[in-house]
Amino acid sequence: MPVRYLLDTNTASFLIKGSFPRVREQLLRIPMTEIGISVVTEAELRFGVARLPEAKRLKLAVEEFLIRVEILPWNSPAASCYADLRAALEERGSPMGNLDMMIAAQALAAEVTLVTHDRVFKKVPRLKIVDWTV
Repeated sequence: MPVRYLLDTNTASFLIKGSFPRVREQLLRIPMTEIGISVVTEAELRFGVARLPEAKRLKLAVEEFLIRVEILPWNSPAASCYADLRAALEERGSPMGNLDMMIAAQALAAEVTLVTHDRVFKKVPRLKIVDWTV
């Protein structure tokens, strides 16, 4: 089955750290083949580990998570969505962070639902969003 849900970095972090049991409960209801993350999220998770070299448990938890989830590569359709999205948001005077915009664009291009707790994604027209923390 193809990926249906793209986990944002905050949702992936909640899973890795176990800070929101509801996120884990929701994940257990969905086949892992339908769960993915952006390569941008992978980069952010790896950056978090790199900033804390003494956090051996965190590094192990991140690596175990990454081997279990499909990592979607950044591609040309995502880049095209990013360009259109950034232009539209800047024209409206409501820009957002570039990494969040890249993740949103990738979700739009892949036609998947973004799983996030971050309200900034509500700025993105046509983006399907769900929050598993509630």
